[in-house]
Amino acid sequence: MATLWLIGMMGAGKSTVGPLVAARLGRPFIDLDEVITAESGRSIPAVFAAEGEAGFRRREAAALAATAGSEAVVACGGGIVVDPANVLRLRRSGLVAWLAAPAAVLAGRVKDGAGRPLAGKGGGELAARLAEREPAYAAAAHCRVETAGRTAEEVAEEVVRLWNSSR
Repeated sequence: MATLWLIGMMGAGKSTVGPLVAARLGRPFIDLDEVITAESGRSIPAVFAAEGEAGFRRREAAALAATAGSEAVVACGGGIVVDPANVLRLRRSGLVAWLAAPAAVLAGRVKDGAGRPLAGKGGGELAARLAEREPAYAAAAHCRVETAGRTAEEVAEEVVRLWNSSR
């Protein structure tokens, strides 16, 4: 398993925990949303506005394909698991760690964060999206790491332990 994939809803901690895990493992950190913004020349909300969700998902699948198998720690967008082909690619190319937290915790972390698709839309919409996606996260993940009530460092240590025990 070459790639360590971090999946979960926005606010789960993928972009915060990912660099910590990468540093501990001596690997590069890649955020797929940053890859998409660099390649498109647009922010994530601007990609959604110009190309719709389908266009964003095509870009996301391409970024995933280009990254799969790399010796990196990769933070995926929250919706990457909605496409079964993505899930298959994730599971075949590395260890998939689901960073999980209850909707209320996620909503508190997201607040009105710029560039987040559900920011400012209320916790109800985020909770509904989480409920829709939880089965897909569970199916995609090799392991689940709870992030609520824990520091980023504590979560990173657990992810590193899981990675090391999978080798």
